[in-house]
Amino acid sequence: MPEISNEAAVETPVRPTQRAEMTKWQWTWKEIKRNKTAYFMLAPFFLLFIVFTILPVFLSMLLSFTDFNMLEMPNIVWFENYSRLFTNDEIFILACKNTLIFAAITGPVSYLLSLLIAWFINELPPKIRAVVTLIFYAPSISGQVYLIWATLFSSDSYGWVNATLMDLGLINAPILWFKDANYVMGLCIVVALWTSLGTSFLAFIAGFQTIDRSMYEAAAVDGIKNRWQELWYITLPTMRPQMMFGAVLAITGSFGFGGVVTALCGFPSVDYAAHTIMHHLDDYGGQRYEVGYASAIAMVLFVIMFASNIIIKKALSKVGE
Repeated sequence: MPEISNEAAVETPVRPTQRAEMTKWQWTWKEIKRNKTAYFMLAPFFLLFIVFTILPVFLSMLLSFTDFNMLEMPNIVWFENYSRLFTNDEIFILACKNTLIFAAITGPVSYLLSLLIAWFINELPPKIRAVVTLIFYAPSISGQVYLIWATLFSSDSYGWVNATLMDLGLINAPILWFKDANYVMGLCIVVALWTSLGTSFLAFIAGFQTIDRSMYEAAAVDGIKNRWQELWYITLPTMRPQMMFGAVLAITGSFGFGGVVTALCGFPSVDYAAHTIMHHLDDYGGQRYEVGYASAIAMVLFVIMFASNIIIKKALSKVGE
């Protein structure tokens, strides 16, 4: 039998005794060489992630300390942009309040709604499950979703809601739904919730499908008495990866909901009633070209979302305890 050369031999994993003798960097480099094929396959994703995610965040952080306006060389102004945001920009403070209100309602509600509906759908027969999943998922991918709501709440007497209310004698004149500051935020929240059963909803359904049924039988022997206990002690702890994925999407969607308001209420919304941080960012970055100031706004939003992710991660780690 021909001998296998050292170059062709498969590199064996590092033993614990060898690991103890190596420095951290030596062990890391050895593991990279041992799994070089896997890293080679992941290289395109990491390249795109660095170029289109890490690098923009880093550049935005640097530009937030400048007065860059896309035309002239940037000058360093240090914390002047941040000082202006929190002391001289009343619209930004209003945008922060609107964003936090929207995120506090739509984030948790859409997350729990996706989880509970996915749990309900998982109990249905396979063929019915596929149809019901499509029904609930369709609003999140429909390009005409805003047209439907704009028709329902049209500001004239031909709008379905106005026409119905006038026929019932509840109002005498049409209500300007998306032009009235009293209704704008509430309607946008309802539309956002209606379209919230998206990718995280599908991830939850997939997570329910991967749970080993034998775990429920073992839990019944150990004293689990009802479906709610099964959900808390078995289902949710088993689905932590899908739950974390869904939480990240819920946070991202709740803090980046500017498209809903723009499609329904225009830009800006009446009396800035639904003006958000995303709108403020688009205003200064896309309309006024004050890129330095817009970068400061982006960094504030980034910090808020990053802190929210940490809080959610710690909360999910308590599930099942």
